[in-house]
Amino acid sequence: MAALGKIGVIADAFKLDLRDNLRKAQEVGADGVQIWATEGAMDPDNLNNEQRRELKSFIQELGLEVSALCADYGGHGFRKEADNLWKIEKSKKVMTLALELGSPIVTTHIGVIPEQTSDPEYAIMQRACNELASFASDMGGYFAIETGPEPAERLKIFLDSLDNKGVAVNFDPANMVMVTGDDPVQGVHTLRDYIVHTHVKDGIRTAEVNPYDVYGDLSHEQIAAFEDGSIGFREVALGEGQVDFAAYFEALQAIGYTGYLTIEREVGNQPEQDIRQAVEFIRRFKAK
Repeated sequence: MAALGKIGVIADAFKLDLRDNLRKAQEVGADGVQIWATEGAMDPDNLNNEQRRELKSFIQELGLEVSALCADYGGHGFRKEADNLWKIEKSKKVMTLALELGSPIVTTHIGVIPEQTSDPEYAIMQRACNELASFASDMGGYFAIETGPEPAERLKIFLDSLDNKGVAVNFDPANMVMVTGDDPVQGVHTLRDYIVHTHVKDGIRTAEVNPYDVYGDLSHEQIAAFEDGSIGFREVALGEGQVDFAAYFEALQAIGYTGYLTIEREVGNQPEQDIRQAVEFIRRFKAK
């Protein structure tokens, strides 16, 4: 059985500036970092070639790797054709930046995949993802769709319909538990041919949730504001939710996944403490 992969953290969770976020990632013992690249200092349009080289050197000097960048622009993902031109072009720029920083992976949300393949939005999303897949594949990279908006089986059918595997999966077990009520362990086996990056996050589902209410107009910040579970779910510290991590990690090992286990912490007022505990949580499993 494959060994569990390296430990990553989403650097932005520390809520400091870019370089201090990276320093904190090193301090808590991470092997790598995932970084949001949609605005501010990490927006590709704000980084010239020299700044990119300096950032890469800084990350390497800290002994870190970039596990992935995030190019999630919200607003229904790629379901709205009128927005797709600019979202696709921005996403391509993030992919180029990721590869320059040493990672072949950019994670994103594409919106809720319709149940019916005859739905007009299904074809819109296919066209967008095929363009992204072609671009990523030509560069040796992946745009990785985060799990959660739909059951794993529906996501697999959509991925199987694309022209190549340049669009893959960023597996987040908590999103599945919280939003669709899907089984993450079965989901790992269903999506085994597509998983290139994973998140380690825990959560609790408190009510039936309409995925379109979550993966539509709401931003990550707005979702995180519903810490009381009133939206139908709430994120909690690792081991305190409904994700069976022993079974989840075993499933990842069973399919031979050796990539990053990247800690995502989107809520709470003590992110560093929560992330340190999460790192130790994963280390205990790795030591078994």
